[in-house]
Amino acid sequence: MAQRLSKRMQAVADMVSPCDVMADIGTDHGYVPIWLVEQKRVGHAIAMDINKGPLLRAEEHIQSAGLDAYIETRQSDGLEGLMPGEASAVTIAGMGGGLMIRILSSGQAVVGQLSQLILQPQSELSAVRAFLQQTGWSIVEEEMLSEEGKYYMMMKCVPGTMEPLSDTECAYGPVLLRKKHSVLKEYLSYQIQQLRHILDELSGRTGSAAIESRCRELRAELAVAEDAYKEISL
Repeated sequence: MAQRLSKRMQAVADMVSPCDVMADIGTDHGYVPIWLVEQKRVGHAIAMDINKGPLLRAEEHIQSAGLDAYIETRQSDGLEGLMPGEASAVTIAGMGGGLMIRILSSGQAVVGQLSQLILQPQSELSAVRAFLQQTGWSIVEEEMLSEEGKYYMMMKCVPGTMEPLSDTECAYGPVLLRKKHSVLKEYLSYQIQQLRHILDELSGRTGSAAIESRCRELRAELAVAEDAYKEISL
């Protein structure tokens, strides 16, 4: 039996629809593919990581679970070690949004053959959502949770076109906003307080071009956050 997943990784695993083969990019301990195979959610899994150390740990856990015949490990930079059409689902969690975009961009031959894409970016969520819209993916499910004092957002995407995302939807998630998600509302309240505090701090300094530029950026971020909070509170 696999080790119990963290709340964050359980939320990622729960988004995977049943399929024959899935690939977990940046698999670390391999717990997500182990859980999916044990639950018979997927028939076969490929656990991939750029570093050998995590793969060795994943191999130990796969062997302990008695799933050697169902889960294989591969050392790979992103999707490089995956052939187009080899998997119908891919999960990528626990990395920055910029890196995630790079992985998806460089692996377009593989990505173009997928039926589902589960992502949990740690940063640059607006850029990730914009990239998905530009490259023919539709966000059909989103979840958000807090764990150990940090907020995490995960999304499920399928091939298709989305309605053009507003700045607010791009920043905070069209599905989360539509659901008026309670954790998003909590996060927005925190975010607004933080942005106002930083603006107050900067406003007390003597003006320089750099400070003025940063203040403009922060005011724009604050306006989007406040719009999202109003939308979710209606």
